[in-house]
Amino acid sequence: MQLDRLTRREFITLLGSGAGAAAWPLAARAQQMPVLGYFSSQSSNWDAPRLAALRQSLAEAGYVVGSNLGIEYRWAEGDYHRLAAQAEEFVRRGVVVIVAGSLPAALAAKAATTNIPIVFVMGADPVKLGLVASLNQPGGNLTGLTQFYGALGGKRLELIRELVPAASLIAVLTNPKNPNSEDHLADVRAVAQAMGQRIVVFPAGADEEIEPAFASMMQQGVNALLLADDPFFSTRREQIIAQANGRRLPAIYYTREFAMAGGLISYGSNPLDNYRRAGAYVARILKGTPPAELPVEQPTKFELVINLNTAKALGLTAPLTLQATADEVIE
Repeated sequence: MQLDRLTRREFITLLGSGAGAAAWPLAARAQQMPVLGYFSSQSSNWDAPRLAALRQSLAEAGYVVGSNLGIEYRWAEGDYHRLAAQAEEFVRRGVVVIVAGSLPAALAAKAATTNIPIVFVMGADPVKLGLVASLNQPGGNLTGLTQFYGALGGKRLELIRELVPAASLIAVLTNPKNPNSEDHLADVRAVAQAMGQRIVVFPAGADEEIEPAFASMMQQGVNALLLADDPFFSTRREQIIAQANGRRLPAIYYTREFAMAGGLISYGSNPLDNYRRAGAYVARILKGTPPAELPVEQPTKFELVINLNTAKALGLTAPLTLQATADEVIE
């Protein structure tokens, strides 16, 4: 019971009993338990394994959720307009640290507070987007980990071309609402030009735009697809995979969850490892280290996952050289 919910008689009774002596410190500790605020542009289903990795990392550092640490969660489900209000909720709630699980969430958190520490996990360049002053010396109240999803667009283009060497025209599906979309496209365009590869960009930032984008790809004679990294696409994973596979369109994705769910191929950093490392940063902040003293971390390992079942269904044969370099081959 909390004191403000007790009647005067209940309060006096508790004080006069042994139970009261035990209950009072427990109530006080409950009120003092630090609470994190976690929010992202994705969904609870998408984030579930990532959050399990985050909680495990926190537990290893001595912070057990439900025992000496609380977490409040918010998800935007791909609707970036919800993020500002969610960040402001955390500020009003007085959370001790905000964990932002996407670029749009990190930008919303930065706009909401200059005092509460913010740890981000996102795919974009935090320096270029003004979140931190530099990777080594972030300054301010933000730090975290960049997953390098956006910076790998050019490499993904090379990989899908290796898997589909006859592809004369490759589509790039992007969400123009993502602040990182132009940087991602610039990288892909530069690599395409160096390869002599023709590409065409298709925008989709809402549910009703996905199917028409794929229909347009078919009309224009696209031979393969590169999916730009975006939280909106993450929350529509099954829909996008179904559109690509249903049209027999070979596609490369930015994280292993797509390949595990039936997508053809993926290339990106390991999301669970990224969240474990973010959890370690949250623990250090809880123990007193200012975010400004924690350099922004970058992934050290990137995963190539190939789904041979999907390749067979699409009539493709994955080169043995590509399979040999893959971190995981799904058969």
